[in-house]
Amino acid sequence: MADHQRIWIAALIVIGDEILSGRTQDRNIAQIAAWLNVQGIRLREVRVVPDVTEAIVEAVNSLRVRNDYLFTTGGIGPTHDDITVDAIAAALGVGVVVHPEARAVLERYYETRGGLTEARLRMARVPEGASLIENRMSGAPGIRHGNIFIMAGVPHITAGMLDALTGTLEGGLPLLSATIGCWVAESEVADLLRAVEKAHGDCQIGSYPFFREGRTGANFVVRSTDRAALDACAGALTEALGAGGWIATQGGI
Repeated sequence: MADHQRIWIAALIVIGDEILSGRTQDRNIAQIAAWLNVQGIRLREVRVVPDVTEAIVEAVNSLRVRNDYLFTTGGIGPTHDDITVDAIAAALGVGVVVHPEARAVLERYYETRGGLTEARLRMARVPEGASLIENRMSGAPGIRHGNIFIMAGVPHITAGMLDALTGTLEGGLPLLSATIGCWVAESEVADLLRAVEKAHGDCQIGSYPFFREGRTGANFVVRSTDRAALDACAGALTEALGAGGWIATQGGI
């Protein structure tokens, strides 16, 4: 049974030169963060690293020890620059082996697609001691080694792997949120926000300013794992804004 009082945390390493060069826009951070929250796990930090062994090793070894879970995306395909498996194996101090179940999955998948070539067989390689994450989209499975989850970089394939993991990771209560928008400069209500948050210890308030239609405004996002506490804090914030002469828009602007 999960300990709902404990806050479970995760980190994500996004691996790929194409992300850092701007050729590819990452969409995995948002979808993994949203998925983790439903599992009752907070995404606490993200690091983007190139396809360089030393960079991957350093990131893996620093993030895996200070988080409950570590996810990686990218670099597990069939080409020479897909070095994630080798780098993570090096970080863990284990060898790289062909996983027999992964090989069988790939053999079935490629049976009518030209067969299992040496390049395609690279996608069956795992750090020794790993288990597999099912991939219903493109055959090649994801990999789990302890608290590390090694996933595809292609967002729709990542989504399928997350689906396969749903409900299998221990976590706490999901983080709930409510958004309140207001046409006000956040500097004008900084003290108000601080006072409301202080009065509602189970909640956090984030402020996100914007400039639209020639006017300054901000959206305030209240977060809590407790629905009653969230509603109470959002209500108090709405009331405090109204008392100051600012109209609050539920759901944000």
